Amino acid sequence: MRYALILALALCAAVQALPQQTSAKRKIPCKTPENAATCYWTRGRLNFYNGNPSYRVWKVGTNRVLGVYSGPSRFPPRTRQDTENPELPGSVDNVFRPPDNSVFADFEVCPLEPQRKGEMQAVCLESARKIVVEDFKPKH
Repeated sequence: MRYALILALALCAAVQALPQQTSAKRKIPCKTPENAATCYWTRGRLNFYNGNPSYRVWKVGTNRVLGVYSGPSRFPPRTRQDTENPELPGSVDNVFRPPDNSVFADFEVCPLEPQRKGEMQAVCLESARKIVVEDFKPKH
């Protein structure tokens, strides 16, 4: 059992040591001069949900859920494409395969609207680092 734990820790360290892309050229700008001061880094889990928006980030350690959109150039109005398939940072887009997995990462989040208590806040994801992919295993 001890060797299994050591192996698991070594695997986690190896995953963290892999080079990860922190940002890529986006088609739709997320961080703009107007909203750059409000962008921040947070640890979260990106997942796919039923409803709008389909892509959401749970901020680890909180009850906050952020709705992911492509960026301020698309907000408002929200289009079906933007709510169901927003542009993500390249480092996340390469590994996120909804609904087969979720992604834990440090996300650079840019709010698209003010935060309101008890409501999901619209955001866009500028970049991500320290990415860990969690695959869902079917229960048999």
